[in-house]
Amino acid sequence: MSKQTAIPLAFACCVGALLWVLAAVLSGRREPWDSTFYWGIAYPVAILVAGCLGFFFPERPWRWACALFGGQFTAMLIVNGELGNLWPHGLALFTVLAAPAALVAKVASRLGERRRSGEPS
Repeated sequence: MSKQTAIPLAFACCVGALLWVLAAVLSGRREPWDSTFYWGIAYPVAILVAGCLGFFFPERPWRWACALFGGQFTAMLIVNGELGNLWPHGLALFTVLAAPAALVAKVASRLGERRRSGEPS
């Protein structure tokens, strides 16, 4: 992995984790997706960040969504301090949540490539 790829990938993971922790703290919930703050602010911000990363780093744009929601999953495991038997369900839900972000990143990557090549949008 090149440094050019590692930095935005680490950024995406950290932003995902930060969004999860902030949503938990600000909503007062152990599981932020039980709050309107997560769905109204944190989730849309994650999708927006995936789009921005896709625009500026267009190669394999789906990975930005995976990194963002992988960061959220990791933060959930660390904050809750347990794996339990429900972690596969959590991972499956994060995978579903990442799908729209991957789509946005893909569209943004194409827009970024067109803009850089001088094609009309």
